[in-house]
Amino acid sequence: MSMPSLTGRRILAVGEGLGPVAEGPLFGAVLEIAGVERLRAFGPEVADLVLIDADSTDPEALVAALASLADLPAPPPTLLIGARLPAGLVRALLKLERSDVLEAPFKPEQLTRAVISLLASSSAAAGGAPVSTSRCWTITGAVGGAGSTTVAIEVAYALAQRSRKERSVCLVDLNLADGAAAAYLGATPALRLAEFGAHAERIDASMLPAFAVPVTKQLDLLACPRDPEGFDLVPREAVLRILELTCEAYDWVVIDIPRHRRPWTVDVLAGSDEVLVVSELTVPALIAARSLSEEIERRLPEGPTPRIVLNRLATRMFGPAPTMAEAERALQRKAEAGVSSDWEAAAASVNLGGPIAQHRPKSRIVRDVSVLVDRLIADEKRRKAQATRAA
Repeated sequence: MSMPSLTGRRILAVGEGLGPVAEGPLFGAVLEIAGVERLRAFGPEVADLVLIDADSTDPEALVAALASLADLPAPPPTLLIGARLPAGLVRALLKLERSDVLEAPFKPEQLTRAVISLLASSSAAAGGAPVSTSRCWTITGAVGGAGSTTVAIEVAYALAQRSRKERSVCLVDLNLADGAAAAYLGATPALRLAEFGAHAERIDASMLPAFAVPVTKQLDLLACPRDPEGFDLVPREAVLRILELTCEAYDWVVIDIPRHRRPWTVDVLAGSDEVLVVSELTVPALIAARSLSEEIERRLPEGPTPRIVLNRLATRMFGPAPTMAEAERALQRKAEAGVSSDWEAAAASVNLGGPIAQHRPKSRIVRDVSVLVDRLIADEKRRKAQATRAA
């Protein structure tokens, strides 16, 4: 899984009320709005997918049109949406090889996921390339100051160290107003999304090298200059467009996102292979981590399961520092991993500019992040093996 990629995909939308989806959940796609008669003259040059609004189309005419699609040698993937779906209409839809139903009302991200899934299944059936082969891990803090940016930097650097390919890993800082990743790495941010305004379609792959700041031969950074109005000036479409291009260009993408909800937050989480929620070991932070994880699970029941990472674990010799077991009782769930506290190493790397692993490679933080990355990679390989056996 990766960022939703619809740029250039041709969608035939049957129903006059579907126009707004071109600028919303289906941004980037080439949308043709037409009547049901367009389906009777359908050919492979018309569209990659058919989207039908059942509530604004005559059911009998639609059943006949779907029957004509089913007679084609290679029927297009078809998504039927609506609040009133007659049984006869659904039966006609199910005669198509690749189809799905989305009952209204639905959230924009649900429509995006349904369309992406159908397009991906169509590509697989045709022997084409998948939508993207990049792996995307998103990291967010449960509270401010939890250390999510530090964890994101170390995770990205650990992945880069495991790769021999140049420019294989990209760290993306989506804290558009006050992101700290560039400052931590001693880099100058070069991603100026605000300059595009509402014209995100002008962002293309040729611009990516100008936006990306090299950290090592394997690792690049995408970060915007600090701007208190950054979140207001950069639209959702621009964020999703740059992530789409990044996932096409890099093998691994690590995203540092703010904990507060933005118009693009759910889209980013839905397009991620892993979601890490970083928490401190205080009761308020642990409660916030539990609440955020539950919210993500509610919004994305079919999405990645959030994994909680406990940051700044201290050796309990003196003082009230909680143990992992005590923290998990407050979380009411297992924590995926713990990252030890090593203030001296963290401060030194920030002051010198660069990952902790670069300046203090023997730090407990580096060791713990390495274990976490190895575990996530192993889990992914295990899931792939299980899916292959199931197929």
